Amino acid sequence: MPKVAQSKVWADWESMDQNPVLQVSGAFKNYGQQPALCGVELSLRRGEWLALLGPNGAGKTTLIRAIAGRVFLDRGEIRMLGTELEQGKGSGRDNLGVVPQEIALYPTLTARENLNVFGSLHGVHGKTLAERIRWALDWVALTERANDRVGGFSGGMKRRLNIAAAVLHRPEVLLLDEPTVGVDPQSRERIWDMLRQLQGEGTSLLLTTHQLDEAQQICDRIVIVDHGKAIAEGTLESLIEQTVGRERMVEIQLEHKLDAHAWQAAVIDPDDATLLRQPMADLAAELPSLLAEIQSAGGSVRDVHIRVPNLQTVFIHLTGRALRE
Repeated sequence: MPKVAQSKVWADWESMDQNPVLQVSGAFKNYGQQPALCGVELSLRRGEWLALLGPNGAGKTTLIRAIAGRVFLDRGEIRMLGTELEQGKGSGRDNLGVVPQEIALYPTLTARENLNVFGSLHGVHGKTLAERIRWALDWVALTERANDRVGGFSGGMKRRLNIAAAVLHRPEVLLLDEPTVGVDPQSRERIWDMLRQLQGEGTSLLLTTHQLDEAQQICDRIVIVDHGKAIAEGTLESLIEQTVGRERMVEIQLEHKLDAHAWQAAVIDPDDATLLRQPMADLAAELPSLLAEIQSAGGSVRDVHIRVPNLQTVFIHLTGRALRE
């Protein structure tokens, strides 16, 4: 696995249980004449953190809702822990937790009362529920606000409580639809720390997000969906290798333009004659040589920028658009 973030405790990919805890096979769904899913295939392994990415309208939300039992597939199969799930809410989904993008809490109830309601809905009662509520309030750092109404909470506090409400029944699979939308960076990092803890305890996480930097830093594997199909999947490292390769794109801004007819060492930007671009596999060997050629040609360098392939590069290469388009 590529360790793009030193703070990330990466799952050991080779030793991870390869048997999927969640398997989607040949998922099709139309809304009238409009296809939303066109044969999507997806698998989630035990203890894995999987990012589901795609442009708006790609089919991500429909797929998440189908897994959660809130959308009926026209065709296809969803299996959890080896058992096929029936269509509709419930229907064998006792081991599934769902964190929707919208805050699903009662604003007039306290944090403790909300957790009591959602724990009961998930079949947790009595002493077990009381113990899990105490654990959840501590886990989300809201023990001191346990008896305050949720309507007065900040966005980050509501997001954390929203997640806690989805895991009181200790699900083996957790679906997270944009769990950090609208929160500040400090709250976002706290949420990721919470989820890393769940993953470390063996929970499998399926995440949708518009934050590509987050996906590439925290997730073990990535699935990219477009036009209702899963068009690529793999680790960040493998996706880069399969698409754009490991070459760096070097951009050199000159003080003045060079003679295009005499210059062959790099590509001159068609819209800016003072901007040169050149892909490089070995920066240490190739960049000094290129800079020397520029100097020999009478050029003067103002700035050098090196673009390293990342998840955004891969995403745009595969879909032709940025994630939020």
